[in-house]
Amino acid sequence: MRKFVAILLFGLTAVTCSHSATPTDRHVVLVVWDGMRPDFINPTNTPTLSDLASRGTFFAHHHPVYVSSTEVNGTALSTGAYPEHSSVIGNREYRPGIDLLQPIAMESLDAMRKGDLQNGYLKVPTMAELLQKQGYRTTITGTKPVVLLFDRAARGDNAADVVLFEGRSLPAAAAVAMTNQLGPFFDRGVAKTNRDVWTARGLTESLWSNGVPALSVLWLAEPDATQHALGVGSPAALAAIRNSDHALSMIIDALKAKGVWEKTDILVVSDHGFSTISTSVDIVQRLQKAGFRAGRRIPATPATGDVLLVGLGGSVFLYVTGHDEKTIEGVVRSLQTESSVGAIFTARGKAGTFALKEALIASPEAPDIVFSFRWTTATNGFGAPGTVISEFQGSNISANPQRATHASLSPFDMHNTLVAAGPDVRAGFVDELPSGNEDVAPTIMKLLGAKAPSTMNGRVLTEALNASTGKIPALKKKQLRAHTTLPTGEWTQTLDISEVNGVRYLDQGTGEFAPK
Repeated sequence: MRKFVAILLFGLTAVTCSHSATPTDRHVVLVVWDGMRPDFINPTNTPTLSDLASRGTFFAHHHPVYVSSTEVNGTALSTGAYPEHSSVIGNREYRPGIDLLQPIAMESLDAMRKGDLQNGYLKVPTMAELLQKQGYRTTITGTKPVVLLFDRAARGDNAADVVLFEGRSLPAAAAVAMTNQLGPFFDRGVAKTNRDVWTARGLTESLWSNGVPALSVLWLAEPDATQHALGVGSPAALAAIRNSDHALSMIIDALKAKGVWEKTDILVVSDHGFSTISTSVDIVQRLQKAGFRAGRRIPATPATGDVLLVGLGGSVFLYVTGHDEKTIEGVVRSLQTESSVGAIFTARGKAGTFALKEALIASPEAPDIVFSFRWTTATNGFGAPGTVISEFQGSNISANPQRATHASLSPFDMHNTLVAAGPDVRAGFVDELPSGNEDVAPTIMKLLGAKAPSTMNGRVLTEALNASTGKIPALKKKQLRAHTTLPTGEWTQTLDISEVNGVRYLDQGTGEFAPK
């Protein structure tokens, strides 16, 4: 009995010590400005963020992962993993185990629930899940449902770790209480500015009422929504940026009011960059004219060689039924003669293409073909550089309402924002080394003193931390090139890559057909 009691007391002591060792006086706040390009950071547009950058670290060469879109980068931010390891490589994907007839939205909670009942929706743990298991409290909030990719687990009404997404919550009772307190979650028109302020208030006035947790996430829908609708650099987009800056100031004011400002590191990041749409192209129609059975849904009676297209804006996924090699080969050759097509990636190494693994998108359920559209450095009517061709969404190209998009390998899509400031971050520092969204989670784990797993592919951004040893990480740059000769001309494509301590960042990629 004495031995049993001794063991029991030892176990209780170990648990208590482990819990008390958690550095609860440390806080990290991650704020995501969806679609924020770093070239729009200035004292006029973003006085709060500009001040934060001057007091902390500005990351001059920050990257999203490819595909440069929201759900892919939301997953990279939440897991620290490359897309091919997390398994989320597009905003929309064809997952026959979840929906046999059409692509699914990767931020759908229903899709997540179905995926988790199979082999697990995400193939790696998220930062929030890891922190909760180590005794840290988290609060995940977002105007968009992408934040479910940080923490999607069902939970009881009294759960301490709340997830607020698009005006709803896990548990559901939290959003009901917030609506009673703040009023309804809504917007009029294309802008999401009111929703962003509502979500920021939900975090600071409601969810922080019992104290600031170790990790807080706030995902804002702007300037993404307004840039899509009205253009990069438009007056409305600049107003949306200023609104996001206001939401950031609300976070800072709340941290000061609660007395934890001096103990909090803040990271402001965007999920991707942005480009003006130069023109829209109907790739399904082009493939059909070339003799392929292409469509945007799975036929009621699918046949080997059917081609399913999933448009992502600046990139396209193509799934071939039965992975028919003859069809894949033919589609690739057809794409290589298209003036709208940029770099092409294939699952099984076709001539003149790159392997999916070169773009870090070789997930188990990846398409047979992925390509990015062509881009230019031209400026739009508002003086913002960067244009891209887009795969149109809808039944009529002229009806496509979007003026700007992303998801391509354009340097304007593949260059995004990261600013960090706080007691653990170097002050007045510009980090000239390449960094990426996959680095955010391991860096936050380091800031909180938590243990990061080997599933995180990103690196701790040590050069930007006060605890830095001063040793500069190794930087390597290279350009991949693929070429093939076709009956009607020559196809050449390139992919520019940066690597720091073995972590890969895609700088840009393009392709070009030269007719005979």
